[in-house]
Amino acid sequence: MDVIELTRYFGALALVLALVGAALIAMKKFGTGGLPGGKNRRLAVVESLGLGGRHRLYLVRCDGTEHLIVIGPQGATTVGEAPPLPKFQLQDIAP
Repeated sequence: MDVIELTRYFGALALVLALVGAALIAMKKFGTGGLPGGKNRRLAVVESLGLGGRHRLYLVRCDGTEHLIVIGPQGATTVGEAPPLPKFQLQDIAP
């Protein structure tokens, strides 16, 4: 490898790293929150299940309460709601 190839290699590496950094800054600035899992989120899809070709069932957690939602061509319908599960610690389970 001569000097020109090394310069080209490191220049391309620096350009790619700069583009990745600019993309992360843009994601933070325009509301996507940066990398996933970076913030405490109030809303999360716990599980989803396909009921057929056009309907899906979602279990969604919002502020610790779980909601069961069916989504289809006519819209979304809340099927049920469950209170948050108690959080057990190791000393609660052990005898």
